[in-house]
Amino acid sequence: MSSKSRGLLFIVSAPSGAGKTTLVERLVEHTPHLKMSRSYTSRRARAGEIDGVDYNFVSRERFEAMIAAGEFLEWAEVFGNLYGTSAADTERMLAEGNDVVLVIDVQGARKVRSRGIETTAIFVMPPSMHVLEQRLRGRSKDSEEAIQRRLQVAREEVAAFVDYEFVVVNDELTAAVDRLRSIVIAQRSRLRRMRADAEGIVKTFG
Repeated sequence: MSSKSRGLLFIVSAPSGAGKTTLVERLVEHTPHLKMSRSYTSRRARAGEIDGVDYNFVSRERFEAMIAAGEFLEWAEVFGNLYGTSAADTERMLAEGNDVVLVIDVQGARKVRSRGIETTAIFVMPPSMHVLEQRLRGRSKDSEEAIQRRLQVAREEVAAFVDYEFVVVNDELTAAVDRLRSIVIAQRSRLRRMRADAEGIVKTFG
């Protein structure tokens, strides 16, 4: 990759509990020049979460002020909490030549695409509804009502896979990360991305 080339923007969406954040964290660890965008949220940090690492935790008032100032590339309200992607943070990373992954829900992905921004959109599917429910119950201290609400939203979201360029089934972590990484590598090798480098090589042939 040319050090001066602008980064690529990837979107990864999935129903709650499908494991998209864990997948992308592992992907970024094993892929140079790939950064995960850190979202802002108005919800309180859960046990073990760190401000500035897992999310940028802000008050609802601060979040609403950022909306009013047009600071978000996209934002959405999910289960009563606000989540958003900073436009300035994303632009800075792309301008530095890093590829950037936005881990956002279906609502957020639609908002980014509606802006006409060039992206590569990937939808992560759980192997089945049953497996998704098991994961939600295993990871969460949510009430039964909250779990059922997440499952209902998941039923609606999985149908949105047709709006994405790629689909990855998260049946096994390592294999799913490998599939994600293969998509990133393939997109980096597209002609529009590699043209300048290829033309430079052609010139060496005289």
